Amino acid sequence: MPYRLLCLAVLPLALAGCQGSNPYVASSRPLPPAPAQAASTFDASAYPTPARDYGHYRSWSWRNGQLPSGSVDTDPGQLADAVSGALDQHGLRPARGGGPGDLLVSADIRLEKRLRQVRDYDAYDPYYGPYPYGGVGYGGYRHGYGGYASVPIVRTYEVQVMVVRIDLYDARSGQPVWSASAESGSDKDSPRERESALRDSVHKALNGYPPS
Repeated sequence: MPYRLLCLAVLPLALAGCQGSNPYVASSRPLPPAPAQAASTFDASAYPTPARDYGHYRSWSWRNGQLPSGSVDTDPGQLADAVSGALDQHGLRPARGGGPGDLLVSADIRLEKRLRQVRDYDAYDPYYGPYPYGGVGYGGYRHGYGGYASVPIVRTYEVQVMVVRIDLYDARSGQPVWSASAESGSDKDSPRERESALRDSVHKALNGYPPS
């Protein structure tokens, strides 16, 4: 009983302590005034970039008036004809009167080296080693003895490829509009095969133009 009376006596003191004044006072300083040029400055980052209208591109010309550069095995004139034909299929016509077109075109071709890997799978007998012809024994065993497994053999070799790069620029702003490259094998024997491979590479490079 005395313990309860003691708790009742201490409780008002605890409540009085909780109702005391808070020593922490919130305060803030006013924001500094905006600079004078803020009213006339345009923040381009606050607005999304407008979508490019590829429909108004109707004509083209070579950038800086320079024809494409070729490689040792490729005539620059063939590359220029291939690019002109591919652009024509996309509704782009050469600019008339020698003036600049809506698009400025730059193209080049070069030879590069690539590493290719080929995996060969040979049948292998853990008792007798690899089969001479990659064959398999009876019922998955070599003459009824042991088992076999397929062991991959990775062969790496170097090849030379022909890489075509095409760049399109807006004639008014000079900004890049399209850039792509494509490659094909350069081990063609006849000039006709090399020309066909060149045209295929150019068409691949412009395959996605205009972007959807």
